Amino acid sequence: MSTKDRWLLPEGVDELLPAEARRVEEMRRRLLDLFATWGYELVMPPLIEYLDSLLTGAGRDLDIQTFKLTDQLTGRLMGIRPDMTPQAARIDAHYLKRNAPVRLCYTGSVLRTRPEEFGGSREPLQLGAELYGHAGPDADAEMLSLMIEALRVAELRDPHIDLGHVGVFRGLATEAGISAEQETELFDALQRKARNEVENLLAASDISAALKRQLAGLLELNGGREVLAAARERLQGAPPAVTRALDELEAVAAQVARRAGAPALCFDLAELSGYHYYTGVVFSAFVPGHGRAVARGGRYDGIGRAFGRSRPATGFGADLRQWLRLSSATAAPLAGILAPDGPDPVLATEVAILRAAGERVVMRLAGDKSAAAEFGCDRQLINQNGRWVVQPIK
Repeated sequence: MSTKDRWLLPEGVDELLPAEARRVEEMRRRLLDLFATWGYELVMPPLIEYLDSLLTGAGRDLDIQTFKLTDQLTGRLMGIRPDMTPQAARIDAHYLKRNAPVRLCYTGSVLRTRPEEFGGSREPLQLGAELYGHAGPDADAEMLSLMIEALRVAELRDPHIDLGHVGVFRGLATEAGISAEQETELFDALQRKARNEVENLLAASDISAALKRQLAGLLELNGGREVLAAARERLQGAPPAVTRALDELEAVAAQVARRAGAPALCFDLAELSGYHYYTGVVFSAFVPGHGRAVARGGRYDGIGRAFGRSRPATGFGADLRQWLRLSSATAAPLAGILAPDGPDPVLATEVAILRAAGERVVMRLAGDKSAAAEFGCDRQLINQNGRWVVQPIK
């Protein structure tokens, strides 16, 4: 690399300059404060750990997204975390070992070998919340409500919330007795809403006509609350697992809808994002002008099994860098007090008092004549009749 190119960063890796960093830090603090008011405890998992631990259980799906390196102390393979969810599950299962429901939250950088979308970041600033130890719809409703409230606090306007349940497709696929390969092909086609491909795959299979209609019908089961009633009608005769999934979905939606300020909920029974990871209700948030979900979550029971303690679990995650780009929130204007340089102990005491009161005070360095605006200061500390006083800069 030539000298003139040394400032370049790898593709998909960015740095935040002061104004952006201040915005994201203000947002991060507001969101963590929100989580705390809901009873979620902050955890800080390590950035790097042994690969066999990092990719245990559900984390194995992240293998291709993980940067790997060799530990020079032990010779063991290590990985830089691409997702903090498995780490939080390990903390609940292995370290906390509480019998009561556990609420955890976290935020921190993760690193991925490739971005999730074109032009996206390979170093998301992941925000997440997890609830372990409760299998009922109450926990899913709380998690979805918390995600909605986080979107509001971050000032992401007019969110569109999609709900689904992987148990609907999984129950029908199990009843049909299709092979793992056929299930994967059908899953992919449903995800892409490729009707012709879905119909062709079903036509080539030997499953019953009723199950073919039910599986193909998932493509049409999307919209408002009326979708749940339509699903019960169209899926009559489906396995009990499908009925249970619809019951759970309806219970979660009813609880969330009762909360003040809840947005309208939409339902998509062909929405199978994270199908191999999630085990129950799934939900996603979208905002106008952006084609990909800005937050995803759902139920993923048993994630702690690999760490010796299987527990019900539900959670959601998002990228704060993405939220920063899409948020209508603006950081408060940078303000502060510019103090002169000098050895005066009274001046030093006054500066200390102002800083202790929460003021931002920038002291000039010897010989520096830069304008106050260059330091983001709108006031100055001056000596007036032997007393140090703060005055606005005109």
